[in-house]
Amino acid sequence: MPEQIAAALRYRATLTVDETASVLGISRSACYEAIHNDEIPSLRIGRRLVVPIRPLMTLLGVEAADLEDN
Repeated sequence: MPEQIAAALRYRATLTVDETASVLGISRSACYEAIHNDEIPSLRIGRRLVVPIRPLMTLLGVEAADLEDN
């Protein structure tokens, strides 16, 4: 996982769709499709679509403490 995204997981509340796709190892279009199918939690803020980190971590079974170990 690129350092930039790892830092985002520690210090930000949301990820972009591109960042989420990178974290999950899927394509951008697959990420949008999963969001559309409610398989990945998302928020629409104005015209932006973002993925809240905490619900994504819960979905993946990752605890916040696990991120601090890296």
